[in-house]
Amino acid sequence: MAKTTYNVDTVHSELGFQIKHMMISKAKGAFNDFEAVIEADVDDLSDSTVELTIDAASIDTRNKDRDDHLRSGDFFEVEKYPKITFKATDIKKKSDNLYDVTGDLTIKDTTKPVSVDVTFEGQSKDPMSGNTVAGFSGTAKFSRKEFGLTWNAAVETGGVLVGDEVKVNFEIEAHKAE
Repeated sequence: MAKTTYNVDTVHSELGFQIKHMMISKAKGAFNDFEAVIEADVDDLSDSTVELTIDAASIDTRNKDRDDHLRSGDFFEVEKYPKITFKATDIKKKSDNLYDVTGDLTIKDTTKPVSVDVTFEGQSKDPMSGNTVAGFSGTAKFSRKEFGLTWNAAVETGGVLVGDEVKVNFEIEAHKAE
């Protein structure tokens, strides 16, 4: 089957993350503005292309002061680096609907390979538009320090305020391009 181009419907998609806070809990958030183009044969995603672009300023942890700090030079420096990108470089099928997607993640001016576990959730016809819709979900983990996001503060009980490992989770609804 030929590849089909899908565009992410951000209204029905989520790009979230979590990171350890004060070594005892997790701070969670999301990026609200992102777009992705997926070119895929849904019968076998191993030959797909995936390109994701995130508006770094759209970070949302439900705390304005923290979000402003994350947008600052201590973290994402969104004035200078407004976009975070991911481009798949290799996709391996692990089982029926599970894939290991490796790609280049760029945050600020640093690009590193990141591995993403992706589940193809299936496809359906949208009853409103009649368009083909595909669903994907997944997770990834990476070290924020490898991307130059090194700001931290010590906590009184030992350890640091912000953990190093970032866990990303996503739910994607993608519509066939018309």
